[in-house]
Amino acid sequence: MADARGVWDAVVIGGGPAGLTAAIYLGRFRRRVLVIDGGQSRAWRIPVSHNHPGFPGGIPGSELINRIKAQAAEYGAAFMDAEVSALVREADGVFALTTGNETILAKFVVLATGVVDIDPELPGVERAIERGLLRICPICDGYEAMGKKIGVIGGGSHAAREALFLRTYSDDVTLIHIRDEGALSAEDRRNLRERGIELIESSIGRVTLAKDAIEAFDIAGTEHRFEVIYSALGTASQSELARGLGAIADEGGCLRVNDHQETSIDRLYAAGDLVRGLNQISVAQGEGAIAATDIHNRLRSEHTPKASVASGAAAR
Repeated sequence: MADARGVWDAVVIGGGPAGLTAAIYLGRFRRRVLVIDGGQSRAWRIPVSHNHPGFPGGIPGSELINRIKAQAAEYGAAFMDAEVSALVREADGVFALTTGNETILAKFVVLATGVVDIDPELPGVERAIERGLLRICPICDGYEAMGKKIGVIGGGSHAAREALFLRTYSDDVTLIHIRDEGALSAEDRRNLRERGIELIESSIGRVTLAKDAIEAFDIAGTEHRFEVIYSALGTASQSELARGLGAIADEGGCLRVNDHQETSIDRLYAAGDLVRGLNQISVAQGEGAIAATDIHNRLRSEHTPKASVASGAAAR
């Protein structure tokens, strides 16, 4: 619970792997921590993760999230299902978070709101993701696409790089280039050609569905079938709350943090996909742990009497 004044030691915004790991650590540090979650973690979209350490047989993203949440609750973390619509800094340095008609106060805030995938505008997208036919992270599951006929939908250099990466796992990779998403450079085209990646530069026409999922594309009058389709349309960062306070972000909206995951705003931390880097669950969890530990240490130092600090220093 919050203290007598209604102020939490820390509020975590986002209930994905980064936010929930931060809550576990803060709870075990015996801190008052509240997790506010709008239920939009990308991890919920993972049918089965095979690259997360400790689960050699794989684990569904939903199950992993539920396990981490239960662990955080065991150590005293509180939870609220809500969206934070505003984040401001009061004159005394305390953060005020608005959720609906309620205002929540916190000494520290950990932003773990992540990013949102930009899905292709095709029918049956969610069903295709559930069945593992449409994928969004080749680093996560390229291994499971080994030897399959792979189609990559996207535009510009980002899509070209993703197709080249997937060439590690299959000799049959096709890039369906959507011109509206960015142009391919001469170097991109040369790299694709040298690696034997077929390039299709045409809009997608009719889409054939089977059991509510994408089965085939009609492109320029020719039907193309793939065993696995990757979306390489990128993501949209959910950093509006931090940027509203003046936090520094890159051109894509990802927040800049220091070695302790603190943003350019004092006492405002960020972890997970919201921070520029490798968008992986294990990385997000590590960043959540780093942020929580720094918050605990700062709270501890702020509540240690100066005389005790001096005495301890003299004793050493």
